[in-house]
Amino acid sequence: MSGLLLLLLALSYYLFDRWHFERKRKLRREYYRNVYLKSEAWQRKRYVVFKRDKWRCVFCGKPATQVHHKRYAKRNIGKEPIHWLVSVCNDCHDSLHDKK
Repeated sequence: MSGLLLLLLALSYYLFDRWHFERKRKLRREYYRNVYLKSEAWQRKRYVVFKRDKWRCVFCGKPATQVHHKRYAKRNIGKEPIHWLVSVCNDCHDSLHDKK
């Protein structure tokens, strides 16, 4: 009986942990999309990246319309260094995310 109880406790701990992780991830994603990407800080950083890359996609050379994060600072949204960001066109940005 105690083996079954331990199994149930382990399963419930695992399920709670997954739920908590997904909830935090969803909240981070909502903040990132709805607050940070609309902020003046992001707009300034985006401009610096476009200027550095001469307003061209770093992959194909077309005019850049978006900035792609090569890495994300999960716990420090908005504190990503400029070298983690690159200018990209819509097509290259879509293909970068299709690979994941």
